[in-house]
Amino acid sequence: MSKYMLLIYGDEQQWETISAEDMAEIDAGHVAFQKRAGDRILASGQLEPSSTATTLRGDGEAPAVTDGPFLETKEVLGGFYLIEAADLDEAVALSRELAEVRHAHSGVEIKPLVHHG
Repeated sequence: MSKYMLLIYGDEQQWETISAEDMAEIDAGHVAFQKRAGDRILASGQLEPSSTATTLRGDGEAPAVTDGPFLETKEVLGGFYLIEAADLDEAVALSRELAEVRHAHSGVEIKPLVHHG
């Protein structure tokens, strides 16, 4: 089994104004995903808005600490799942349950974790 990070991105302004109907569809997608993936989900979470982020950057031993996200972009990371799957095809198949893949203002990025040893 390999490990994959499913990163859920979207337009934060659209998420903040989403209709109750669309939110119900998204919630139903997460329930379906969690039911199908079962114990292959190792961790998951919904992130607070990007305005709550803190970024450390710089070079040297004293990085600057600033309020706000690492990048100023329209689409932001809103949540994640860390899963185990046999291969990328299975990770893609599981991700299709998430409603975010069907909305024009959001999407899911799948990244394999490096296997050490």
